[in-house]
Amino acid sequence: MKDTNKIDPLPDSFESEEQAGEFWDMHSITDYEEYLEPTDDTIELRERVFEVQVAEDVFKKLQEQAASLHQPVPKVVDEILRKELA
Repeated sequence: MKDTNKIDPLPDSFESEEQAGEFWDMHSITDYEEYLEPTDDTIELRERVFEVQVAEDVFKKLQEQAASLHQPVPKVVDEILRKELA
């Protein structure tokens, strides 16, 4: 029977951001609270991003346009909205 309470050791470092991401995708920060340290750092949000619901047919058209422009859908949406709202 596998011990499900066993926690993998926290690596001293990661070779890449991708490796760190893979580790944290599979592990919970709450299992490593003993390694956390308080900080006085301040995080300043300079830009906020909002989600907007669109109908499926509109989204499919956005996907087609994005593919034809070789751009991600969010960038195409942002450009369309900026142009229309200017």
